[in-house]
Amino acid sequence: MNTKLPPRTVERLSKYRRLLDKYKDLEGAHIYSHKLAGLLNLTPEQVRRDLMLIGITGNHRRGYNIKELIGMIGNTIDRHEGQQVALVGIGNLGRAVLGFIRKAETRMNIVAAFDIDRSKINTHIGNVPCFHLHDARQVVRDKSIRIAILTVPPEVAVATTAMLLQSGIRGILNFTSVHLDVPPGIYLKDYDIITSLEEIGFFIQE
Repeated sequence: MNTKLPPRTVERLSKYRRLLDKYKDLEGAHIYSHKLAGLLNLTPEQVRRDLMLIGITGNHRRGYNIKELIGMIGNTIDRHEGQQVALVGIGNLGRAVLGFIRKAETRMNIVAAFDIDRSKINTHIGNVPCFHLHDARQVVRDKSIRIAILTVPPEVAVATTAMLLQSGIRGILNFTSVHLDVPPGIYLKDYDIITSLEEIGFFIQE
């Protein structure tokens, strides 16, 4: 695993793999950089640069072997044993995120959920056990969880994040609209639906 890759390169590698996964069972399947680029609205040069960073060069006559490409991307961005993930906040958004991830082919394994609603605690939601947030430190340690997906109400996002970091979480995918300050060594990725929609709205104005 190359931890020195630029974040945007890792993001694109993940997208390449998910797209290529649809074609992996075709016998002897290959794909050219311009074809892969066109499917993702990128340039062929960008695709080739990304793949060269992980040691892959295509064949001028046949392009890239799809199965080999998928394997090399996996060897680069995955941990062999997978990543253990916690979902924090089991409201409507949290349930939707859980359902989406569980249907995806990924080494991201949601092994615990946290909430403060006592009607959810000590139950299973989508086969995932739900714990009280106050038990995060022990559960994170016992289940070797390193990543948390944050889908809590905005007003508790900062306090919840502090508790997760004290519990040993090293990476957070933030679905709230709240800006989170995290210390060095913690990887934070924001997913702001409203900002994304407003960006789209701006660029489609006539």
